[in-house]
Amino acid sequence: MKKVLPLAAVITLLACSSSPAQQTAGADAAARVGDRTITLKELEDRWTASAPGEYAEAIQKVYDGRRAALDAIIADMVIGEAAKAKGMTADAYTQAEVARRARQITDRDVATFYQANSAQMQGRSLEQMTPAITRFLQEQEDQAARLALVTELRKAGPAVRVLLDPPRAPIAVEGSDPVVGPTAAKVTIVEFSDFQCPYCQRAAPTLKQLRQTYGDKVRVVWKDFPLTQIHPQAFKASEAGHCAAEQGKFWEYHDKLFGSQQALQPEFLKQYAKEMGMDAAKFDACLDSSRYSERVRDSVASGAQLGVNSTPTLYVNGRRLEGAQPYEVLASVIDEELAR
Repeated sequence: MKKVLPLAAVITLLACSSSPAQQTAGADAAARVGDRTITLKELEDRWTASAPGEYAEAIQKVYDGRRAALDAIIADMVIGEAAKAKGMTADAYTQAEVARRARQITDRDVATFYQANSAQMQGRSLEQMTPAITRFLQEQEDQAARLALVTELRKAGPAVRVLLDPPRAPIAVEGSDPVVGPTAAKVTIVEFSDFQCPYCQRAAPTLKQLRQTYGDKVRVVWKDFPLTQIHPQAFKASEAGHCAAEQGKFWEYHDKLFGSQQALQPEFLKQYAKEMGMDAAKFDACLDSSRYSERVRDSVASGAQLGVNSTPTLYVNGRRLEGAQPYEVLASVIDEELAR
């Protein structure tokens, strides 16, 4: 309930600001105490100062709700037109297109997911969890197929100009942050991530695909956000990433850790560095001394100030996106940014 109240307050304030009484006192007025007018900006400044993460999350939720509604309306429009052209109902057309595009989940997919999320299975066997995992993964495949359909139809149809202005968070890129892509790139993706998080693992190839597609137009910045309450090896893995960066191997090591999520204890972190040709003594000394523990904590604190509470959380030119978003979603946001 705590998070609902501030969001409701924002909606109430926005509604009140358009009333005749408010317009008389000024469109920015929230209240009057005697001759003193309290403005919406004062409220936002006070809220931001006292609870910056809560403020950022509430404002983001307002935008996300509006944007989801907008995207749903546009999707209904383009699907409706395509279905009409084929003499079909919108539902029948969508079902046929999703069935044609969606990959069917295999036993191997289920087993891989089960292994990657074994800690959350509460002791249930693979056989017990197979129906639920299959259903979950197939729903994701179907959603991705529908999204790809809508993206294709939007590109082929009349131009769509989104006029909603998304909230943007100013995020400093430190000289010590691992970065891939040129500083002059028009789009910067800042990723708050966790090496033990299975959803972060799924996001990694998507980000790599985006870099391949957009080339020098995009750069990706890594920010540590280990969720230590559920991922006990994540913090040390974050430290290890910076130890690898000392030897110019962060991104190669990054890929290795995401491919080895079931073995991220310190002995394995050291083994991977050695296998990759790093100076083992230098790497081991770095990891054993916890040289980068404060940097990792600072990164977590900066993310918390922004309202980050899950991984992966991405900021595309300051625009927040949560979770392992499909390629099409991120590409759409990048295209919007490049068109600005």
